[in-house]
Amino acid sequence: MLAHLRRSFVASIIFLAICGLAYPLAGTGVSHLLFEHQANGSLTADGSTLIGQTWKSPMWFEGRPDGTVLTTGPGGIVVSGTNQPGPRSKALEQAVAKQAAALEKKGIVPTNDLVTTSGSLLDPDISPADAYAQVDAVASARGLPVGAVRRLVAKYIRPKELGFLGADHIDVLELNLGLARLR
Repeated sequence: MLAHLRRSFVASIIFLAICGLAYPLAGTGVSHLLFEHQANGSLTADGSTLIGQTWKSPMWFEGRPDGTVLTTGPGGIVVSGTNQPGPRSKALEQAVAKQAAALEKKGIVPTNDLVTTSGSLLDPDISPADAYAQVDAVASARGLPVGAVRRLVAKYIRPKELGFLGADHIDVLELNLGLARLR
């Protein structure tokens, strides 16, 4: 019986070393080699290009609302991908109506993506149509020509991955950083 316990203990230690140390370290190493920007968190002095930020001023382009629009208390913690309300949820209906009213107050025509959260609740991207829907309001708030802001939006459109995966999109942080440089 002692021999069986010893074998079990040795097997446990070996699998702990392989599955608990070697595999995670190998995965981390590969991710740093192949996806350095994502593995390091994509943090800049102004925010993260992988996690959406809230832009409250009408002088900035807005992204999709984050999960805080669906929490019940102020300053709620957003946990990615959990507690998504269903399509007939009163909480979702109220959040969408509140977001649409806030956009209209800023002079932005609400689009579906600008009033609903993404699946992860933290999406940093919007569609080009969502950005173009905000051009007039942003240009007016900044005192810029509408044409200049439209050209800026066009400059920041990222095409589909590999030409066919996903949809064209714009990272709102990068667009707003470009807007800050626009004079």
